[in-house]
Amino acid sequence: MTKRLNYYQVAPDAVNPLLALEERFKNGPLPHTLIELVKTRASQINGCAYCLHMHTSDALKEGERPERLFLLDAWRESVMYTPQERAALAWTEALTKVADTGAPDEDYDGLQDHFSPEEIVELSLLIATINAWNRIAIGFRSHHPHDRAAA
Repeated sequence: MTKRLNYYQVAPDAVNPLLALEERFKNGPLPHTLIELVKTRASQINGCAYCLHMHTSDALKEGERPERLFLLDAWRESVMYTPQERAALAWTEALTKVADTGAPDEDYDGLQDHFSPEEIVELSLLIATINAWNRIAIGFRSHHPHDRAAA
């Protein structure tokens, strides 16, 4: 993959609102470990190597257990995720694949026991934002650090 252009260098004013949302999430009501799980899961679905590298690295720095990251693609089959995380991951998948899922009532209703209305909005904006970043990184062929061909 050949990198296409540096989108931030070309249009910083267009990218700054996404960066402002990221700052909001850092200081918002959602737990940081949950934020990284959501970002990682959406990035897995979208196949974004740049974002997968970033968010798994960030999760590990924040103390996330590696095995939870390894099993994230199969979270439904694992007991390693809390009920709150499971609800958030189901909503992440529903919104990331919205053309296929239509954001089912079952996934939305599953949020009610674990998140306040404000947190549901934050979570939904988080999911929308990581999906935007995935599309930007993939579209412009952003390379993650240490990106090199296999030996």
